[in-house]
Amino acid sequence: MERILVSACLMGRKVRFDGRAKTSSDAWLAGWREEGRLVPYCPEVEGGLPIPRPAAEIEGGAGGAAVLAGAARVLASDGSDVTAAFVSGARGALAAARSHGVRMAVLKEGSPSCGVLSIYDGSFQGQRAPGQGVTTALLEQHGIRVFTEEQLDEAAAYLRTLET
Repeated sequence: MERILVSACLMGRKVRFDGRAKTSSDAWLAGWREEGRLVPYCPEVEGGLPIPRPAAEIEGGAGGAAVLAGAARVLASDGSDVTAAFVSGARGALAAARSHGVRMAVLKEGSPSCGVLSIYDGSFQGQRAPGQGVTTALLEQHGIRVFTEEQLDEAAAYLRTLET
C-alpha cells in the first residue's frame, strides 16, 4: 500500500505558528486516513520550533530551493533567522518519507515549509508569490510528488498511477 506524507495541521494537529490546526474535512484524506496510508508530519515543529511561534517567511519570496542552496533565509516576524530549523525539518520530512516508502505528499499551501504553488513573499504583509516552501522543494528534488490540500482529486489520480 502506498503511504502519503501529509501536513500534520491538515490532520487536526495544533502545530501551526499560531497554535491552531487547519483541519481538512476532505473525503480523500478521510479515506486515506482510514486505510492507514497517511504519515502526518510537521517540518517546523520537527525542526525544533515551538508552538506557538512567530510567523516566518522566506526572504524576498525566493522559495525553498534558494533556502536549500544557501541563497536565501527564512526569517521570523520578530527578525530572527529560523533557516536552520526549516532546513532540519525538511530533512526530517525526507527521512520520514523514505522510511515509509512515500512517493507523494499532501502539504499545506502557502506555508514557508509546505507551500507547493505559492508562499508568502517575505514582507509580512500577507502577500503571496509563486514558489515552494523548503520541505516541498526538498521532497520534489528527491522525486516525491507534492500536492496542496486543494489538489486532492489530482493527488488521488496520481496515487492510482503509483498502484498500477
